[in-house]
Formats: sequence, C-alpha cells, structure tokens
Amino acid sequence: MSSAGGKTATERSSRSETSNTERMSEATPSNTATDLRHHGDVDAEPGLQDFAVNVRGTAPPAWLRERLVHAVDRLGTYPSAADDRRAREAVGERHGRDPGEVLVLNGAAEGFALLPALRPRLAALLHPSFTEPEVSLRDADVPVHHVFDMAVPDDADLVVVGNPNNPTSELRPAAEIARMARPGRVLVVDEAFMDAVPGERESLASADLPGLVVLRSLTKTWALPGLRAGYALGAPDLLRRLGRHRPHWPVGTLALEAVTACAEPHAVAEAERAARELAAHREWLTAELNRLPGVHVLLPAAAPYLLLRVRDGERVRAGLRDRGIAVRRGDTFPGLTADHLRVAVREPARCAGLLTALAELTAGLTPEVLTT
Repeated sequence: MSSAGGKTATERSSRSETSNTERMSEATPSNTATDLRHHGDVDAEPGLQDFAVNVRGTAPPAWLRERLVHAVDRLGTYPSAADDRRAREAVGERHGRDPGEVLVLNGAAEGFALLPALRPRLAALLHPSFTEPEVSLRDADVPVHHVFDMAVPDDADLVVVGNPNNPTSELRPAAEIARMARPGRVLVVDEAFMDAVPGERESLASADLPGLVVLRSLTKTWALPGLRAGYALGAPDLLRRLGRHRPHWPVGTLALEAVTACAEPHAVAEAERAARELAAHREWLTAELNRLPGVHVLLPAAAPYLLLRVRDGERVRAGLRDRGIAVRRGDTFPGLTADHLRVAVREPARCAGLLTALAELTAGLTPEVLTT
C-alpha cells in the first residue's frame, strides 16, 4: 500500500544509518491474512531451543505463583466488581492514574481485538510492527494504511504504534509519538515490552494526551502467556467505547489477581532489576553477533529481542531449525523479508549454540554482501 504524501513504502522506509529500520525490504511482502496471524509460538515447537518467543523465563516467579494458587480458591464464585476495582486501583497507583482510567484486559492482544469498536474510518499502522492490530481491523473491514516512517496521514483517526517496537526493538522518543496525538484521533501505543526497558523511559503510560490509549502486557516479564493478562490506560469515556461490546465478567479471577500483584511496588522493583539485567545481556549478545561477518544486527535496540538481517535468511532459519534452534521468521511483518530474523535475548550461557550455528550457516557471507 502506498504511504502518505504519494510515496511508496520503499521510499518512506529509508532512515538514518543508525536506525534499526534501515534497509527494509525494497519489495513489500505479500503478508496474507494467514501470515499476519503468524507469531513466534508457532516457530518455537517443543524440543527446540527457543529464541523465537520473547518471554522471560519458563514459569512465573514463586511469589506470583503463590498468589495465583491462593486465588484458585475463589474460582467457585464469579469475578467480582471488587476484584476488578482492586486491580484497577493497583494499576492506577503504579502509573499515577485514576482507577477509571484503567481497563483490565485478557492480555494486551485483547485491546487490539477491541479496536473496531471505536469505528475508525482510517487506521494508520506504523510498520514493521506487531500484526494483531491489522488482523482485527481488516477483519472488521476498517481501511488500513501502512506507514513506514512517522508521516501519518492527516485523515487517519486511529494510529497504532509500538514502543519499544516489535520486531525492530526500536525505542522511539515519547515526544515524537506524542506529536501524533490530536483531537478526533485515537492514538494507541503498544507498550507490551516497556517494562523490559530500564526506567521505562519514553513511556506514555502516565501522559495526558487527547485520544491516547496505552496497552500493557504482563506476558513477557512475568512468564504468563498461558493466563492472558494486561490492561489499557486512557480517558474513561474512551475506555468505555473500547470495551462496550465485551461480555459480562470479561476478565477471570486469576488474571485480575495477576494484574493486581504485578502492579504492586515490589513487583515493579523486580521488573526494573530484570530490565537492567536484560540490557546487559542484550549488549553482550549484540557484540557477539556483530563478530559474525554474515550477520547484521539492526540498531539501536531496547527490547528483549534483536532483529537480524542475513543473506539467504530462509536457508539460515531452516539450518538453525535442523540444529534444534527456533528463531522468529521476519517475513510475516509488513516491510520485512525472509532475510530478517528476530532472536530473543537470553542470558549468555544459553546463547552458545545459537552463535555457533549462525557462524556455521553464514560463514560464506560478508558485510559487503549484506548491505547491497
């Protein structure tokens, strides 16, 4: 799809040499509906070393598991208004917001599924990025416009942007994103990975902007993908519009307990420590990958994953799989190609096999080949 101002996706995707969206695809992939529904869990089949899914750890920490186990005793009753209020109060306290500015969700992905309820006339999606917003909007016959830079069409009344972005790992300045807000437009900021950024710098979770909705997820930092827990932040009237078609008791007791627990000060402090550790691991992995002449790491990066570009990426990904390693294919993200691979950041001890396999599979390539 052409971008704003009559420019093609190729023309609009050119960025500075330090940007991690540089040298994106010169030919937009097909990105069929099936492709857009592809996620890293599909790549990470059982038995493979998982570098495809961006979840920290394999299970919730012991203290969180204990909270959830205790909440099991309340499953004999319906989720209560008091449980929902307690979760919203905890989140509101965490972000300096009123509980009425919090909507608890079954994961941030539910927030994307609810977007058609806003009845947008034109949705501008900043790509390459998480594809669930596009799936939900297209399923509802909402016109979708791809944006490969920050030049959003003036007539877009819904804008969706990820920060830090998935899959590029780019952390955009909050002020840059805030400039896209305006009366009559809903600006949705996907901050699913923001708690993995030290200090949550560049977050808009506490900002007061017209039409702003910030989506947060508990999945990644707290290893809860099987529970589905997250929340939306925004003006009360906007959140009411977003959730107007939800069923009664939309969020279960365990998810409400998880949201409450993970918003408490001790959990926020633990997430901050984990974010700083992750940053050190990412810096180490970036340096190791940069030693491989056949691998190009797109920088800067601020999330729990790195986006790589390798020549003959489909062959490399298949070779990794043959060696028991799963990475996330990149060609299902609009603007990327099969030569793009996303790898989750793990602690150094878990990365040796990945680095050895990549060295073997890209041994015949050179940096000059990669940048042509």
